[in-house]
Amino acid sequence: MQTRLADDARKRVVWGTALVLTAVTALLGAGPGAAKATALPAPPVPALSWGPCSDDQGDGFECATAQVPLDYRRPTGATIPLAVTRHLAADPAHRTGVLVLHPGGPGNSGVNFARDSYEALPAALRDGFDVVGYDMRGVARSGQVECWNDTEYAAAVDAARGVPGPGALQTAIRQGGEFAAACRERSGGLVPFIGTASNAKDLDLLRQALGEETLTFYGRSFGSYVGTVYAAQFPRRVRAMVLDGAYDPRRYADVPYAYDAAQFTALDGAVGRFLDWCAQNATTCGFGGGEPRRAFEKLKRDLDADPVITASGRPATGYTLAYRLMFNINSGKEIWPYLGEALALAQAHKTSFLLSPPSPASFDFLNVNMAVECADRVYPAGRLLLGAVVGAESASAPLLGPPIGLGPPTYDHNHAPTCAQWQAERPSRYEGSYRAAGSAPILVLGTTGDPDTPYRDAVTLAATLDAGRLLTFDAEGHTGYNRSECVSALVNAYLSTLALPARGTVCADETPPEPLARRTTAPTPVDETKDVIPTLH
Repeated sequence: MQTRLADDARKRVVWGTALVLTAVTALLGAGPGAAKATALPAPPVPALSWGPCSDDQGDGFECATAQVPLDYRRPTGATIPLAVTRHLAADPAHRTGVLVLHPGGPGNSGVNFARDSYEALPAALRDGFDVVGYDMRGVARSGQVECWNDTEYAAAVDAARGVPGPGALQTAIRQGGEFAAACRERSGGLVPFIGTASNAKDLDLLRQALGEETLTFYGRSFGSYVGTVYAAQFPRRVRAMVLDGAYDPRRYADVPYAYDAAQFTALDGAVGRFLDWCAQNATTCGFGGGEPRRAFEKLKRDLDADPVITASGRPATGYTLAYRLMFNINSGKEIWPYLGEALALAQAHKTSFLLSPPSPASFDFLNVNMAVECADRVYPAGRLLLGAVVGAESASAPLLGPPIGLGPPTYDHNHAPTCAQWQAERPSRYEGSYRAAGSAPILVLGTTGDPDTPYRDAVTLAATLDAGRLLTFDAEGHTGYNRSECVSALVNAYLSTLALPARGTVCADETPPEPLARRTTAPTPVDETKDVIPTLH
């Protein structure tokens, strides 16, 4: 679905943007070809010594550290420690194998993801599998990347605006260059080696260390790209794999400007559909008095002019509102009434989950998010091209495009100003085929109204994989597992028994928006620093 265009001026912006992006995509062409393989010694298999986790919560998980090569071009050289956790199968007599849970991001802790998501898994998976998670290289317990420190990040996001003024594009490009330089200065010994080709190799070393011939894998959002690259490099080590909120891997890695353009469109489309719902359901939404788009634009300007000072003493501006909405729109229709309530509170200059400035924990996440994607993706060089495309992409998504696209280095949509100026080498980037020829069937899950990973990416990935099977969730929101009884039943059956959904299967049982008075429990606001599989209602 597409949002309505308000007037001819917006039409001219959209058509102009489309022409710019079409020209840029044509200029970019195909990505770098695959590097020629050279014979290298096999890296040592890590020895895992399991014991209580340092923050033992009595949840049945145990922890270990795996030493893996820092640089896989030197597989017997320097190593980096990876934090690993597991919960043994509850029914060892009927154990099937290992289920690896990989979070989104990049930047989320896989150790926390496994532990926080365990109870949301059905008994069949908890009984039959050792549930495993790990912090991938550069994240949390596995060598946290730092580019900007907390003070630098706080200053940048506190100065950002929801309606950027003249000079915002030049500021974004300058900040991107400064961020890239800080990565080289503070994490230069690590950032070349945090790309996904190396992460996938780490995963296969963990498979061997766990004594498994094959892996069962669930990856959401960025975790779907990790699974794609793993299957491409180790196709015969896949028992079953679910890629939820999937990427189009070739466009993501090799044609990043075009990939980013689709993300801007998907994000603004989702916010637009929410605001259109507010216009048609003014009482349930509680925001905008029947004209929510106009009210939203005014709210951004008002917060820029008169920020809400939060309990931490930091300002919540129109940028803060846009940043938080970018993540919380991922929860789908069930959160729409809560978004309306939060916007109404912001109008009244009262705090809410949409007026929470990014925190130091957010900065840890964002440092990794930026650095890993710059290690994985090659943007064409050139400041003129960078400025033209970033300006066009931001204008093409008028609701959130300007604050996010022209803001400081944070999340997916504004990686270009940093990554186009990235000067670190990329030996850990994956550059091969994504067919995964010879793998077991792989289930690709796409949500039609996904604001973060557009549905067409899932369609493309399923067609790219030699053994891909697409499952569609006709809904709003990011990812589908445990947001739909239909989706979850099919995914659980596949992971447990390898039974695939029929081709062309579409699930359409999204939880609808309900008036707040009818809800007994409120959805949990999205915290970008903590990924978790939701509990199925």
